[in-house]
Amino acid sequence: MELRGAAALVTGASRGLGAAVARRLAAEGARVVCVARGGEELARVVADIRGAGGEAHAVAADVGDKHAPHAIAGTAAALVGPIELLVQAASTLGHVPLRPLLDTDCEALEQALAVNLVGPFRLAKLLVAPMALRGRGLVVNVTSDAAVAAYPTWGAYGVSKAGLDHLGRILGAELEGTGVRVVTVDPGEMDTAMHADAIPDADRATLLQPDVVAARIVRLVRAADSVPNGARVEASAWDGRSPAAPEPGRDLGSG
Repeated sequence: MELRGAAALVTGASRGLGAAVARRLAAEGARVVCVARGGEELARVVADIRGAGGEAHAVAADVGDKHAPHAIAGTAAALVGPIELLVQAASTLGHVPLRPLLDTDCEALEQALAVNLVGPFRLAKLLVAPMALRGRGLVVNVTSDAAVAAYPTWGAYGVSKAGLDHLGRILGAELEGTGVRVVTVDPGEMDTAMHADAIPDADRATLLQPDVVAARIVRLVRAADSVPNGARVEASAWDGRSPAAPEPGRDLGSG
């Protein structure tokens, strides 16, 4: 995918991987709409991008709010035109500290599903159809190893990310031949605030930096036509030609 001049929307863009992807895309010449709940953090990311000569716009919104996606899509189109690239990096763990699934409040599970699965579905519904009419577009969903391995206490997050994985597979199959592609990316364990919330005593020296993973994702975006539609890709193992097979139990993603 050609990024210079492309209209991109990145959720979860106020910190961590989302912010790093937004910066990388803008550095490649994309016109980036940055979406997140945190207004002040989001404003700083946008200011940084503009200070570096890139184009970025802030939209403060919660993708887990069922009323937000229409406003997000409409505002984004008004700012940069029809969206060609959608990167869905917004995520929530559910309960913190993490707890067994049967000890998880129903409301916490609902919130994890709303942010990690239903919100991305709603945005895809709004943005993918126009992509298909134009005959081009790309959706990148950020998942986790918790989607394919059963980790105790990661239940709400894992269930929601497993749904996101299969959402990508189904959309990829249904969009075959339209010019729109869907890729689901497992970023691996990253040094983020979200990871610290989940595993406070983790050795940060062993974790990937979000900017390193963002660079891999941007390379994948450029070469998306080489990846089967609906594929699930491990960012650390992608060779530029084919999707990497998931390795259940290898790591805990924190996208």
